[in-house]
Formats: sequence, C-alpha cells, structure tokens
Amino acid sequence: MAFFLQKSSIANHFRSSHRKTEGSLAVPNRAFHVELGDREKALLAKDPSLKRFKSYKKSVWRLKRIGDVLTIVVVAGCCYEIYVRAVMREEARNQAKAAGGSE
Repeated sequence: MAFFLQKSSIANHFRSSHRKTEGSLAVPNRAFHVELGDREKALLAKDPSLKRFKSYKKSVWRLKRIGDVLTIVVVAGCCYEIYVRAVMREEARNQAKAAGGSE
C-alpha cells in the first residue's frame, strides 16, 4: 500500500502543496524594522485621563495574594471535613460492630 502511495500523482501533489505552504509561512511579513508613525506614537503615549483606570502592581499583587490564601483555606477546610466524616464513620462502624457482637 505504501508503494502505491509513493508512486501516485495525488500523493506527490499533496506533498508539493504542503512544502509550498511551509515555505510561505517561514518568511516573515515584515523583514525590516520600520519606525512608528505619528498615529502609532500617539496611541502608545500615556494618557493622563486613563490613569485612574490603571491597576497598580502593588494592589494587583495584594489581591492575588488574598486569592491564594483564600484558596488554601478553602482546600484545607474541605480536607478537614473529609477527615472528620471519615473518622465519624469509622467510629460508627466500630460501635455498631461492638453492639452487634455483644448480643
């Protein structure tokens, strides 16, 4: 079967078209550095009216830290609840076994 695929013209066509697309993607669209125009510079400039919407690194870090701590607390609480339920179930089994064995 592999022999027929190697000799068929359809397989050759797919291989050649695949190579063409790879080569065209390998060449970058902008090969040289181009200076920014006035419009791009204006768009990248700092705007004082937008300053109040800017998130500062310190507050973002603090919020992230609070989220991390809350996540740890919730996971620890869930683990504790699972442990307590397992211990209670084990104690109930032991009591049922002791009550059933003494009769």
